[in-house]
Amino acid sequence: MRLVFAGTPQTAVPALEALLKSRHEVVAVITRPDAPAGRGRRLMPSPVGQRAAEAGIEVLRPAKVKDPDFLDRLRAIGPDCCPVVAYGALIPPVALDIPRHGWINLHFSLLPAWRGAAPVQRAVLHGDDITGAATFHIEEDLDTGPVYGVVTEQILPDDTSGDLLGRLAETGAQLLVATLDGVEEGELEARPQPGDGVSYAPKLTPDDAHVDWTRPAQHVDRLIRACTPAPGAWTTFRGERLKVGAVRLVPDGPALAPGELRATKSETLAGTGSHPVALGEVQPQGKQRMAAADWARGVRPADEEALI
Repeated sequence: MRLVFAGTPQTAVPALEALLKSRHEVVAVITRPDAPAGRGRRLMPSPVGQRAAEAGIEVLRPAKVKDPDFLDRLRAIGPDCCPVVAYGALIPPVALDIPRHGWINLHFSLLPAWRGAAPVQRAVLHGDDITGAATFHIEEDLDTGPVYGVVTEQILPDDTSGDLLGRLAETGAQLLVATLDGVEEGELEARPQPGDGVSYAPKLTPDDAHVDWTRPAQHVDRLIRACTPAPGAWTTFRGERLKVGAVRLVPDGPALAPGELRATKSETLAGTGSHPVALGEVQPQGKQRMAAADWARGVRPADEEALI
């Protein structure tokens, strides 16, 4: 089939790579417009846009998918299908009917669980044991379309969202290729999502990523892992923001008040609403990431001094 692939972040690149190696022809790519990045805030292409340019593929960067010029160009290209992975914008009805096989989305959850922008983060935060990826036919409503296929993935106890998403991006890419093969052959039928088990996954904001040390240690651990690498969990110490990396549960640790620090030569503990956690890496404002033990040796927290 002639494909126009829609995607933006690095997470979508494995799917694009798999399609480039498949029997299908990727004739163009749709991605979000170039955005400021880095210290100089220079306009940079998205990872998908950059990879497509390297492959010599036409790159379309509409400000809005409903822009008439973009829609005219899409009609002129005449794709058989538009596969989508983390594109970052809703596809309006006026665009959905252009490809004869429609738009097929690779979503990183077991639908109908975790519809929305942050399914992997929400699965980690919720403490799910199993997640996965699903391919579905895009409809006007958010992530409600009939499902073609799924793959499952175990969530490991120390998985961050970045770890889990990295694995799902690879297995999901193969699922997407298999789905398109089945659609082309007429052997794959999409099935409606069940009416029960629906949950939603709104994007995690920086405010969501502020660690509340009064919550139980298990929740603190899940929140930090869910927010790693983005938007990045954080707390404050002596009035300045401190980014916090993955922690280790210490169920037999000393009794500490929420946020209270206890530093030894080998580890730095922080109190929670239950038992303490051992901090892994931290990043003070304006500095590089470092081991929490090294940070604590530098700041020398006083007795009962706490993270907030």
